[in-house]
Amino acid sequence: MSTLTAPARQPVRAADRVASARRHVSLSETLSQTMMMAWRALKKMVRNPEQFVDVALQPILFTAMFAYVFGGAISGDVGSYLPLIIPGILAQTVLTTCMATGTQLREDLTKGVFDRFKSLPIARIAPLAGPMIADLVRYTIASALTFGMGILMGYRPGGGVFGTLGAIVLSIVTGWSLAWAFTWVGTIARSAQAVQGISMMIMFPLTFLSNAFVPVDTLPSWLAAFVRVNPVSHLVTASRDLANTGVVSGEVAWTLLACLVCVAVFAPLAVRSYKRHI
Repeated sequence: MSTLTAPARQPVRAADRVASARRHVSLSETLSQTMMMAWRALKKMVRNPEQFVDVALQPILFTAMFAYVFGGAISGDVGSYLPLIIPGILAQTVLTTCMATGTQLREDLTKGVFDRFKSLPIARIAPLAGPMIADLVRYTIASALTFGMGILMGYRPGGGVFGTLGAIVLSIVTGWSLAWAFTWVGTIARSAQAVQGISMMIMFPLTFLSNAFVPVDTLPSWLAAFVRVNPVSHLVTASRDLANTGVVSGEVAWTLLACLVCVAVFAPLAVRSYKRHI
């Protein structure tokens, strides 16, 4: 009589247990978890008031400072300088605000917050995409304060409500697009201080070597050549056309093209580098 023997049991590895237990995250769940992470980022900003310094104080201080210091020297008086400076401050404020995206990401990676996210059954992209959505609120607040301060100082946008909103939306889109570059920096730098230093080295030359504060024809020829091709100059000119005259000029198309290139280059780099930490 033959004896039946049970097949030898193969040892189950821990990685196989995790793979078998991990369920697929649907698209609707990914969107829901992304919005949850966006809400977490907003609550984090509310509980840390120092994060609102660049959003709330910078537009007010920069608008008043540049207008009263340079208004008489450049345009003869402050009132004549406001149509030039307000769209420039708008672009500078939104673009410098987006630098905080990479810094905060690096802080979460350093503190081990993402190690906790790795153990949760959530979409891996949610912790990265959520703060990017929350930053749209920061850009909106900074833009509204810039125009609000300008109006208090006597600025009257000739483009009306729709032109002003168009300039704000264009600046927000540009800031969100450039934030991908700083997000990538946040995933490769070793500390939050390094991210901040690298970001300032990138952003400050772009913003100050532009037409945001002075007319291009007042600059030396070699510097004017760089200013004319600077993407920030295209954003500032497009914002001026929208806010001051309500005209959708070709500068809007150039600005959106620069945004598309920035996202196409830095978003894949940021996601690829981010996956190494997850």
